[in-house]
Amino acid sequence: MSMNRREFSRLGALALAAGVTCTLSAQTPPAGNERKTGYAVIGLGRIAAHFMPGAVNSTNSAITGLVSGHRDKAERIAAQYGVPASSIYSYDNFDEIAHNPAIDAVYVALPNSMHAEYTIRAAKAGKHVLCEKPMATSVADCEAMIAACKRANVKLMIAYRCHFEPLHLRSIQMIRDGELGQVQAISSCFGFNIAPGEWRLNRKLAGGGPLYDVGIYCLNACRYLTGEEPAGVQAFASTIDHDGRFNEVEENVSWTMRFPSGIVASCATTYGANMTGYFKVYGAKGWVQIDPAFNYDGVHLRAELSGQVIDQLSPSHDPYQFVAEAEHFSHCVQNNLEPQCPGEEGLKDMRYIAEIYRSAGIAT
Repeated sequence: MSMNRREFSRLGALALAAGVTCTLSAQTPPAGNERKTGYAVIGLGRIAAHFMPGAVNSTNSAITGLVSGHRDKAERIAAQYGVPASSIYSYDNFDEIAHNPAIDAVYVALPNSMHAEYTIRAAKAGKHVLCEKPMATSVADCEAMIAACKRANVKLMIAYRCHFEPLHLRSIQMIRDGELGQVQAISSCFGFNIAPGEWRLNRKLAGGGPLYDVGIYCLNACRYLTGEEPAGVQAFASTIDHDGRFNEVEENVSWTMRFPSGIVASCATTYGANMTGYFKVYGAKGWVQIDPAFNYDGVHLRAELSGQVIDQLSPSHDPYQFVAEAEHFSHCVQNNLEPQCPGEEGLKDMRYIAEIYRSAGIAT
């Protein structure tokens, strides 16, 4: 069974009442009373190609600027989204966005190590920031990003798109409502077989291996599923394929987290194999699983609760998660509200990543 718009919004309202660590919501703000928040997209790679149609399909967002090192590519995309040539910037003249009133916010879709610089520069230019995950490559950079946005009095949100995924919201609500009984354990993994030459294999750009890239989905999901923060972490890392890809970053990381309630989460991530991103939560009365969980579309929930079987699909069309993400942040910008996933949420994950690396014996 697929989910319709009414169910999507209802789950958002339920999530608002759930009181999880970072409140999750797919709820769409009222349309018709808001102008469109203009976004300058910084970096025109794969993730930006999902965000941009998501923004323009929302009720309150628009693409009004582009920042790229490739003028020809930027001009092609500008024609697609109606961005004037005067609103195309290079990395050298990026700070000129301060003088463009059509740009209210930026969407940072750059390699991980560049997130901090362009978030801080955007804040100094007086623009709000929606930054892709991972927030940065170090705790210190995350703290500097938060401080810069506070000084400039601009909003900072980390683009955890799964926080707007309706079946993730339903899983959380099942747990909070006690449908699973006392939760005992969670398992989660996500990985893929990375191609040679990817920037993600460059430690300076990526910060680390698959944990920074796709393993962070597992880490973040365990936190919002439990509604708790890990009390202890134990981790292991390995590189099995010595084919030149992993000269700078590790290939595999597996870790366990113990939460204050006693729940134990077991997670794994890899760049050496195709590993469908999923999570499964085990409770005294049954289990709930989303597999795939972290895709852009086709998210699939299955559960067995006291003998009752549930099987549900999210809307299959990409970019519905990005629509909700843009809608929420634009609503916060226009109404001076705190985003549901502020910089502090990204900072927490970065602290746990650092702890996982220390446990696994990986230098940061």
